[in-house]
Order: sequence, then C-alpha cells, then structure tokens
Amino acid sequence: MRVAQARRFVISDHPLPWLLPLVAILLVFTVYPLIYNIWLSFHEFVPRRRALEFVGTENWVQLWNDTRFWQSLVITFTYFAIALAFELVLGMAIALLLDSDGFGFGFLRGVLTMTLVIPPAIVGMMYLLMEDPQFGVISYLLQSIGLLNPNNPILATASTALAGVLVAEIWQWTPFMVLIFLAGLRALPPEPYEAAMIDGASSFQIFRRITLPMMSKVIAIAVLVRGIDLFRVFDYVFVMTSGGPGASTYSLSLYAWQQTFSFVKWGYGATLSLVTLVIILVIANLFIRIAKVKW
Repeated sequence: MRVAQARRFVISDHPLPWLLPLVAILLVFTVYPLIYNIWLSFHEFVPRRRALEFVGTENWVQLWNDTRFWQSLVITFTYFAIALAFELVLGMAIALLLDSDGFGFGFLRGVLTMTLVIPPAIVGMMYLLMEDPQFGVISYLLQSIGLLNPNNPILATASTALAGVLVAEIWQWTPFMVLIFLAGLRALPPEPYEAAMIDGASSFQIFRRITLPMMSKVIAIAVLVRGIDLFRVFDYVFVMTSGGPGASTYSLSLYAWQQTFSFVKWGYGATLSLVTLVIILVIANLFIRIAKVKW
C-alpha cells in the first residue's frame, strides 16, 4: 500500500519529486563545499604532521593584516571596473551598429560568437605571444607609433602589465555583451521610434530617451553577469603574468590559488575564497537592489 502511494506521489504533478534531483545536486556541489570551506577557514594544514589543525580565527586575523591581500583586492577592483566599462560601452556601440537586417549583418553577428568558444587560457596565450617584445604584433605596432619603449615590454613593466591583460579580457568578452544587447534591441517595440521620428527627434535623442530607458533591464542583467565573472579573474593573469611583475597584476583568485596550492596553506586559501565570495554577494545584491532587477 505504501509502495503504491509512493509511486503515485513520484509520478504525480507535485513539484517535490521533480525538484529532488536538483536539490540533491545543489547540496552536494554547492552547500557542502561552502560549509567545508567555512570549516576549513578555521583550520590550517600542518605539513610535518600531514594533518589539519584547528587555529581558531588566526587565518582571519592574518588576512586583515595581510598587505598582499589588500593589494590584490585593489587590483581586482581596478580590473573589474576598467574591463566592465570598456565591455559595456563597446558592446552597446557594436550592437547598435549590427542592429540591422541588411546583407551580411547576420554573418557578422555569427562571427562574434567565435571568441566566446575559445578557452580563456588559450586567449591568454595568444595575447602573451602578440605582446612579446621581440616578435609580438601588438608590441611592434605600439613601438612603431612611439607609444611603447622597446626597453619596457608590456607584460614585464608594472605600469602596463595590467593593461596588457585587460586587452585579452576585453577582446574575448565584448562580443558577449554585444549579443545580449542585440537580443534586447531586436525585441524593442517599433512604435516609440516611429513616433519619435515623426516628431523630428535626432538619433542621439532617440538613443538617450527611448533606447537606453527601454534597455535598462537588459543592460543591468549584462552588467551583473559580467561583473560577477570579472571579479573571479584568474586564467588571463595566470597565463600572461602569473601576478607579476612584482604584484602589479595579482588578482584575489590568483592569490587564493597560490596560497592554497603553491604554499599548501589550505586554511588561509579557504579564507581568501570566502572573502571573495562575500564581496561578490554584497556587490551583486546591492546592484540588484539599485538596478531593481527582478528574476
């Protein structure tokens, strides 16, 4: 009798049986690692004993007094702000240019997706070669027009290394913004534009007073998705500079990885990861509240 009832419950329209697999996946791959990470932040691995020891709040106190952590936090915020601003402006500009049904525009929109399928580590390697001071095409062009001193390679100079990494990031992910904005532009109703044209509004007035307000939610979603991803930057920095020269390109993710796997400080690495997660959650929720994003 109970077996029959359970079977009827499983094949019924009740949402619980259909949600159980998803809940199980979330518990195993999200909740458990988070709880373990919190537990690990109060412990530290001791190599001579090959065991974890409870250290209380030592890792959190160390983090507060760690100048390298604060440096990496500033660099991560700088990277986040510059990349997001460029991707947002370029993405909108290119989307407006490609918002047409003319011949060849569909092909151009398809070409944009090509950069998104390349692994970031490969893109980092491509730009590492293109910015090489001896045979890199970007270094050659900048030297030819006098913007780069041959004695100061892009990725080996503290003042230009972060810009060198940002170029790879912006090249790969601007098309992502373009595709999101294009989808939003293609879904806008034509009536407001027809009325504005009859009233004699200029292109800039139409963009500022019609397109931008109607695209605000799409822009907010794009900024939120890219912003979260930018704050976790690791691949480009690891491949192109490994945080150098000095600590000029040290991101939070790279610093957490280095502490965890290079220095075998598992507890401190977990603490850095948790702080990164908290910062992302706070900023994302503030942005959702300010932009009034609804899911």
